[in-house]
Amino acid sequence: MKLLYDLLPVILFFLAYKFYGAIPDHWVLGVSAWLPVALDPADAGHAIYLATAVAMVVMVLQLAGGFAIKRKLEAMPLFTGLLIVVLGAATLLLHDPVFILWKPTLVNWLFAAVFLAPPLLGRATLVESLMGHALNVPKRIWAITNHAWVLFFVVSGLVNLFVAYTFSEAFWVDFKLFGMLGMTIVFILGQAAYLAMHHTEPDQHTSSGDSP
Repeated sequence: MKLLYDLLPVILFFLAYKFYGAIPDHWVLGVSAWLPVALDPADAGHAIYLATAVAMVVMVLQLAGGFAIKRKLEAMPLFTGLLIVVLGAATLLLHDPVFILWKPTLVNWLFAAVFLAPPLLGRATLVESLMGHALNVPKRIWAITNHAWVLFFVVSGLVNLFVAYTFSEAFWVDFKLFGMLGMTIVFILGQAAYLAMHHTEPDQHTSSGDSP
């Protein structure tokens, strides 16, 4: 359920883009009155602008709802939300989709930095901090796993740029939802299998530095 909630801006971005031509003209024109870009219901090229506006609104509502419930904002959703709002605003104000095309890349690289930072500061890896209570694996395995996440996010950002600049906008929209989600699921399954291979029960785990 949380995954669906986190993906909601992406899903609604996808739906707004794909069904732009099916949305009643007066709805599109009504939204257009609130945007810095004039939407033409008959111009399929304007779908990206409506989709961008939808993603921005959904993200702002999610942040506001999260703050109302928890009375605080978590760092990563806040930074991700700021990226969507800033890049989305640039897309709408400058009438240039390139800014929203870069959003997945910048978000992935932000996550890469978050995973990379703790070891550089002499702290436990983020993966160990999140999963160490449930798994017993050697420190070396935590480090390998954390590095793998950093590499995954860097590569994901590069793949997004490759798709955005090589294929059509419509193909990129499909990839943004299905391609990146598929990559993430496959990677998570691989990571889970790798950690499971090196997990030992607490009474069998003799040293955090043992060889796997």
